[in-house]
Amino acid sequence: MCVIDSHTQVVLHFSLSMEDGSVIDSNFDAEPATFTVGDGNLLPGFERSLMGLRSGDERSIKVSPADGFGMPNPNNVQVLKKSLFDESLTLEPGLVVSFADAAGAERPGMVQSFDDNEVVIDFNHPLAGKTIVFDVKIIDVQPVVKN
Repeated sequence: MCVIDSHTQVVLHFSLSMEDGSVIDSNFDAEPATFTVGDGNLLPGFERSLMGLRSGDERSIKVSPADGFGMPNPNNVQVLKKSLFDESLTLEPGLVVSFADAAGAERPGMVQSFDDNEVVIDFNHPLAGKTIVFDVKIIDVQPVVKN
């Protein structure tokens, strides 16, 4: 039986939740996810915690901010002129607005606050600074076949 290591493809069910148990995302009621270890699609702390698991294993894994979405960076909070926003947009704290970065890629930001002249946008990941919990059930582990 194959164990998860740096040369494996993994099929799993997962749920992502906050420490208080509130679920952020889950695929337990859907198709399982498939990823290749080391492909950059998973958080480093989560991927490391899966090492050595086998098909059929279930785990609850606590991931610290350092191994998850990092700590909030105060430089990622920007104050923008309210005139840059479409007047038809109803601003409210918590609203996620998409912006184009210098390379033209989409970059979401969350409205923190606003007044008649300025809007404070937080570009940190919403889970930055948070400890998260992954619950996983490993469905299958296969070696990666290199061409």
